[in-house]
Amino acid sequence: MREDQITQAPEGEDGDQAYTLGRKDVTQILQAVDLNDRDQLIALMEPLHPADIADLLEQINGVDRKRLIKLYDKAFDGDILSELDESIREEVIGLLTPEVLADAVRELESDDVVDLLEDLGEPQQEAILGALEDTDRVAVEQSLTFPEYSAGRLMQREVVMAPEHWSVGEAIDHIRNTDNLPEQFYHVTLVDPKLHPVGNVTLGKLMGSRRDVLLKSIVEEVFHVIPANQDEGDVAYAFNQYHLISAPVVDENDRLVGVITIDDAMAVLDEEHEEDVLRLAGVDSESSLADRVTETTKRRFPWLFVNLITAILASIVISQFEAALAQIVALAVLMPIVASMGGNAGTQSLTVAVRALATKDLTGSNVWRVIRREVLVGLINGLAFAIIMGIVGVVWFGIPMLGVVIAAAMVINLVVAGLAGTVIPVVLEKLRIDPALASGAFVTTVTDVVGFFAFLGLAVVVLL
Repeated sequence: MREDQITQAPEGEDGDQAYTLGRKDVTQILQAVDLNDRDQLIALMEPLHPADIADLLEQINGVDRKRLIKLYDKAFDGDILSELDESIREEVIGLLTPEVLADAVRELESDDVVDLLEDLGEPQQEAILGALEDTDRVAVEQSLTFPEYSAGRLMQREVVMAPEHWSVGEAIDHIRNTDNLPEQFYHVTLVDPKLHPVGNVTLGKLMGSRRDVLLKSIVEEVFHVIPANQDEGDVAYAFNQYHLISAPVVDENDRLVGVITIDDAMAVLDEEHEEDVLRLAGVDSESSLADRVTETTKRRFPWLFVNLITAILASIVISQFEAALAQIVALAVLMPIVASMGGNAGTQSLTVAVRALATKDLTGSNVWRVIRREVLVGLINGLAFAIIMGIVGVVWFGIPMLGVVIAAAMVINLVVAGLAGTVIPVVLEKLRIDPALASGAFVTTVTDVVGFFAFLGLAVVVLL
């Protein structure tokens, strides 16, 4: 399928067919903007999912973005704001008229409104809060009192609940007679007279049971309550670990205050995985393609500076062996191989360890077993590559002992790489330093310094 085709996807939330945004669509949309043709613009945008419209706004430049939003005007959907990258969300909100912003925000669930407000300045926060109904504003403001990155910020205040003594029929009648139901919900949460959640009933069980059946007799076996102050990373872990679809959130008095659904929990999990990948590369987790050159430069400079320091340390080690390098040129030719193999092996162990720490698979109870495994893997791989490089060294330069030196250095560096790649992130985790962010520089330094020192040091002892 060509990139410039509109591709039909499965049905969206509203039952309408969703379409993927292609390059041809972007061109046609910008042409409609150039012609100031609002009818054509709306016709082109109408089939698109809010996430695709958000992608469009992120891809085009600031001038076109401003013109498009001004022309699109009242057709702007609130879900687009939720899908926008944080780097341009504030800009887009500033381009909307107060009336359009008010209509867009009123369409959102409370958790989406809280997510919007977290990254905005005070003037725009007031503009959004002012657009809400009084009850919605109070609910959002209460959510904002919870710590950032906590369950209280992640939850939605709209909860479908029922007294634990109700029957299926009473619950169904209540749901049908309630005007402000959440847009999506999966459970009816049962509560006692003090609003303490005591169980969940799935909609499938609710609709498949007789009207006279008591709700408490069909509750789910797995029931997990989340404290409002719990870190959102731990919330996402609980959803993934216990296969939750939704979970009630309670305050310090164990009273029901909201609910977290699987889509929000998985969004957190995806964000944390993305952050880990970016940080392993020394890239700020807040970076995006919409960032300005100056912002991107400032974010990347510190970690490039750290890499420069580590490179200088490795160069200092090399400088201690100038005489050996001058006498045996082959050392300079083979030296990068040892360091490169150690760096790659260290990165492999590091990636596994950081991922295991993030998913809580690597703990104090199994850390020594994992370290032994990585060291053993490094030893076996080191021996295998030692044989290969030993043969290469002899055939290439005709110096048998040079083959022995590079073989021994290869074994040493790969063992150290496996050890450092596992131990360093574990130690940083204990020191409450993000292992994904800081481990890479330390592991690279260790493998470079050890690799150069082992190879050149052995060469001095054996060959000179």
